[in-house]
Amino acid sequence: MRLTTRAAVATGIAALTALTGVAAASAATEPPASEASETAGGELDGQELVLYSGRNEELVQPIIDEFEAATGAVVKVRYGSSAEVGAALLEEGDRTPAEVFFSQEVGALGALAKEGMLSPLPDEVVGLVDERFQPAEGNLWVGVTARSRVIVYNPDLVDNPPAGVLDLTDPQYEGMTAWVPGNAGFQAFITGFRVTHGDEAVLEWIEAMQANGVQTYEGNGDVLEAVNNGDLPMGLINHYYWAQLVAEVGVENVNAQLIFPAGDDPGGLVNATAVGILNNGADNPAALAFVEYLLSEEGQTYFATQTQEYPVVDGVADPEGIPPLEELEGPQLDLTDLDSLVATQELLTEAGLLS
Repeated sequence: MRLTTRAAVATGIAALTALTGVAAASAATEPPASEASETAGGELDGQELVLYSGRNEELVQPIIDEFEAATGAVVKVRYGSSAEVGAALLEEGDRTPAEVFFSQEVGALGALAKEGMLSPLPDEVVGLVDERFQPAEGNLWVGVTARSRVIVYNPDLVDNPPAGVLDLTDPQYEGMTAWVPGNAGFQAFITGFRVTHGDEAVLEWIEAMQANGVQTYEGNGDVLEAVNNGDLPMGLINHYYWAQLVAEVGVENVNAQLIFPAGDDPGGLVNATAVGILNNGADNPAALAFVEYLLSEEGQTYFATQTQEYPVVDGVADPEGIPPLEELEGPQLDLTDLDSLVATQELLTEAGLLS
């Protein structure tokens, strides 16, 4: 059963702006690690779970269906972008019916953690995941999959590919690049850029990109299609859009290629999707069971093979055709620092990229 998804209203975004600046410690107690384990194998029959998802329905509904089939739980889902869902959760506060939030990026969960809305996860659950995708403290969220920001380009249209996003302001790339400012992945990249280089450097880069004729697209998939068809030389996307196309049609039938920016270039951010249990779900065994299922071999294999995202638990192979996760560099930062999403949106609004 699914709850009807509603677009976030302006007041939701305003609430996000107003509330995320107030730091508060979580008052929730740690849920027993054994509860979900004891309820596996269909013993959650009829147990309801209210899930708010900032991840696309097409991508994650199949794994939710598998969880329901494996455990007998009944999951009610509200879908929206991570920013929209995060804003709705902050506006609802203690009144929210949500028990779990599955986010496209860490920042939205970080904002909820600041407001004391998340319940700590057991050490043994968080410990399953690569340290890069764990919170530095508090166990208030855990990474589920990893993805890299990349530059996608058409080699027939780009003679001298850039090494990273900092190169894209060069006059030789005038009018050749597209970005998607409304996308959560782009906003997380800008947040990481702010954290590592400062707001002034980000604004300078944005202004230089605008002066160099950057184009704005509605979605990452649109950028990939345009690059692959030869209508656009380059664009900024997440790696898995390209990997999904390769899995669908074969690498020999894909014209577009990827650049994984290295070193401290902000364009190589390796971010994570993440999940957290709201205080409201601390005593619901289905909430922890769902988190554990996402991190299980079944869950991690689903994402690696179906959405082409990197698994974050040992023992599950990386998607084919892309560099192994361990070889990716990108800027070094604590993903919890991506919680300043509101400041990023304000900066993008100031720059005219968001309304």
